[in-house]
Amino acid sequence: MVTAIAYLYPWDVVGDPAAAERIAALGVDAVALAAAYHSVRAATPFHPEHRVVDAHHAALYLPVRDAAWSGSRLAPATPAWMSRPDSFLAARDALRAVGLPVHAWTVLTHNTRLGRTHPDLAVRNAFGDPYPYALCPASAEVRSYCTTLVREVVALGDPDGLVLEACGPLGLGHGGHHEKTEGADWDASMDRLLSWCFCAACLARYEAAGLDPSRLRHQVRQAVDGADLAPALMQTLRTIRTTLTADLRREVLAAAIGPLPLTLHASADPWATGPFATIADGAAAPPVDTLVASAWTSAEQGVANLTALRPLAAPGTRLAAYVPALPPRPADPSVLAAEWSACLAAGADELHLYHAGLASRARLTALRTALDAVRTRPEV
Repeated sequence: MVTAIAYLYPWDVVGDPAAAERIAALGVDAVALAAAYHSVRAATPFHPEHRVVDAHHAALYLPVRDAAWSGSRLAPATPAWMSRPDSFLAARDALRAVGLPVHAWTVLTHNTRLGRTHPDLAVRNAFGDPYPYALCPASAEVRSYCTTLVREVVALGDPDGLVLEACGPLGLGHGGHHEKTEGADWDASMDRLLSWCFCAACLARYEAAGLDPSRLRHQVRQAVDGADLAPALMQTLRTIRTTLTADLRREVLAAAIGPLPLTLHASADPWATGPFATIADGAAAPPVDTLVASAWTSAEQGVANLTALRPLAAPGTRLAAYVPALPPRPADPSVLAAEWSACLAAGADELHLYHAGLASRARLTALRTALDAVRTRPEV
């Protein structure tokens, strides 16, 4: 049987008495409910009190306890757009009441509010341009913030599982408000170059690896303008980047105490930045229950990412495909079912459905119909 997990925000449920039953009727097995999330403007097509929520900064949807964050420059904010500081708990209880387990969807290094307030802890490219949405995990302060955040989500949220997103550095992509970078025609290699961080903590890592940070900055800037980087330098940088992500992952997973099912948004690409952090070149496979691969752009992307992740997963680790039911996907169950079937054939054990709160009635119907279709096919 295919396991399906629907993604939701707390405001999709809080204040809407019909929401939990509507989600349960989709036939999903559980919900990934945002416990700590970045800024977003979100539609709420069914809510009886509003149609748009402007979550204008990153926030924790559980009480922010002063004692937990004492002595730290980094602490999450309370969402002023919610009527209560524990909206995760209210939504969790409503979903559990209809039989749906609730996993705490926790975004780690994507936080524009904290990056703007503490620019020394944000990713900064070789030209000195800051990416305020991207906290750099090379900093011990950032890693401590992430581990405390996970510890608080587990302790206060009492979830049935934990879903970790952005458990690594962010880069050029996945961050800008009213993004206006597409016309530069930067390809994947350019994205990689403009995602390398030169914050103070990263400079210290480069020095520790025997690199001259000033020379490296110059080399990367030249590469952005067309020069080549030596293969040996690329390998050294690759090791630094994957080690950085592995350090954060190890500390965060250690904070997730207890027999809690752990899910990690992951990528096999050693240069990956963004929501799906790299697990390549690690000393050991991540000790998690499920690895989620992105199928955001297409089924072909999902198949490629799932195929690449499998050799990096520990024995018994489940694979999941992160599949959108939103535009540009049509509200067509046959299209959705075909994409999902391709991911299942490539080894996915779970479908992570984005996003049950943002979808129209037609899209929810398509989602439910497509899920029924892939579950009844003999090959699945």
